[in-house]
Amino acid sequence: MNKHTYDFGVIGNCAFLALVHKNTNINWLCWPRFDSSFVFGGLLDDEKGGEFSILPSTDNFNSHQYYIENTNVLCTEIENEDGKYRVTDFAPRFFQYDRYFKPLMLIRKIEPLSGTPRVKVKCDPVGEYGSLKPSMNQASNHIKFLGLQSEIRLTTNISLTYILEEQHFVLNDTRYLVLTYGAPLEAPVESTSENFQQKTVNYWQHWVKSTSISDFYQQQVIRSALVLKIHQFEDTGGIIASTTTSLPEAPGSGRNWDYRYCWLRDTYYTLTAFNHIGHFEELERYFYYIANISASQKSRYQPLYSISGSDQLIEKIMDLKGYLGNQPVRVGNQAYEHIQNDVYGQVLLSLLPLYVDHRFINDERAGSQNLVYDVLQKIEEVMYEPDAGLWEFRDLSQYHCYTYLFHWAGSSAAIKIAKRLGDKELEIKASKLKQAAVDKIEECYDPERKVYTQAIGTKNLDASTLQLIMMNYLDGNSDRAKNHLKSLEKELKSEDGLFYRYLHMDDFGMPETTFLICAFWYVEALACVGRVDEATETFENIMQYSNHLGLFSEDVDAATGSQWGNFPQAYSHVGLVNAAYRIATKLDAPDFLE
Repeated sequence: MNKHTYDFGVIGNCAFLALVHKNTNINWLCWPRFDSSFVFGGLLDDEKGGEFSILPSTDNFNSHQYYIENTNVLCTEIENEDGKYRVTDFAPRFFQYDRYFKPLMLIRKIEPLSGTPRVKVKCDPVGEYGSLKPSMNQASNHIKFLGLQSEIRLTTNISLTYILEEQHFVLNDTRYLVLTYGAPLEAPVESTSENFQQKTVNYWQHWVKSTSISDFYQQQVIRSALVLKIHQFEDTGGIIASTTTSLPEAPGSGRNWDYRYCWLRDTYYTLTAFNHIGHFEELERYFYYIANISASQKSRYQPLYSISGSDQLIEKIMDLKGYLGNQPVRVGNQAYEHIQNDVYGQVLLSLLPLYVDHRFINDERAGSQNLVYDVLQKIEEVMYEPDAGLWEFRDLSQYHCYTYLFHWAGSSAAIKIAKRLGDKELEIKASKLKQAAVDKIEECYDPERKVYTQAIGTKNLDASTLQLIMMNYLDGNSDRAKNHLKSLEKELKSEDGLFYRYLHMDDFGMPETTFLICAFWYVEALACVGRVDEATETFENIMQYSNHLGLFSEDVDAATGSQWGNFPQAYSHVGLVNAAYRIATKLDAPDFLE
């Protein structure tokens, strides 16, 4: 069976994201927000999805795609019998007028490299998920696409006739395409594009230099950090799970979800990743996104929210072919209606840096004490309530071990906050809830197999219980931690360290693919119990499951090594950053340096 990989690179500027195929087509771009309709969505429908390509004169050509080092600026080189050319794609981002310049602007630079290449530019944006085709209007030096929420404009130094009539032309000089949404480019095309590219390259390379990254797989961690950065919607600070919607977890599985939203359950891991690479600005923005959501919630917290903090993510099925014919194509995510009680512990963990990280000043934690009380009260209210769990089972409610772990972790965070504040009442309340969570976690323990199960009263195992070791509920040096890990390995581990979330029937049958972040959790757990050589080997094995640019998907087929699920998956890259940090910390420990 052939190995399936996603042949795309991702670019972005913290205002929008785009996927560029190795054939130069923009297969995915949503404007004006991450979760808006696509204007180019050939990823999900090659007919209704529109197209923005710069193709050679023949179908037989070679392609080479790479990033300018330590940036999110992508180059695609195309070569055929006529010659060779390079397309450089980027979303402008740099510091200007005391703020970040991040326009809804895609710049494409086309350079001849050898021979006399002939190219054809096709620009065909769409709206309303392919159901609306804007009118194309020619002006003196640009083409206007009208009929969407805002004007899309293509400004270029290429003959407009060649573009409008989709004719091939000889590329004998550098050409530029500047596509804008809303505010158009009102400046010289050539010099502005060159200026924006240089400033964008400088910005990203400076950003990388300001990260704190060890030597352990440094190049892969840098790429993951760059991917994670552009998945943060800077205007609000929210971080989405993935660029895309409805890429299947496995072919024909129906497990096609919209991941262009922010999951509270991932708060802890994301904040940890930003802290590990030493980027306070992104951590701070994400913290305030979480704090704003928390402050507005008077009853239950949802598992996920939009990048604006909206709580309405109504799921719809769209009339689109789907990726490689995989339907349904979903927009929105019904999981916002689910009960996932681990979110409260996640919020308390996100508040903890306000009190223990001295980069935050007193004014920035003003009012958060009441929030701590409110969230702790919610943990008390849901302590004995079943939920859908972090995997968001649609028709299964249980007393999940993972949920109780975060009740425990959230209560532990509240104890630290209480001690910092000298609030004895808060400390007593949090201590009682922490013990209650411990009692429930221990009800998940199976003494015969020496393992913690997915939930109270079930024999099913779950990769999320690796967190018991990673979060130090179980001491990594203890026999209980080591035995628990061995039991999970025996049942859920695949070759090369890939890990299934679970292996029991759910709402859609039996899971077919492994969940990549679980493999990185496994690496962390191995390091925690002292099996550092195995952790390193497993980490190295996992690296083979990226695409040609070092980008990771949500899922991997253990049998074929194929990438599946939404792409790129920000939380797979979060997992990589945290796993690399965990190993590097162990390798730097005194007993490893002797």
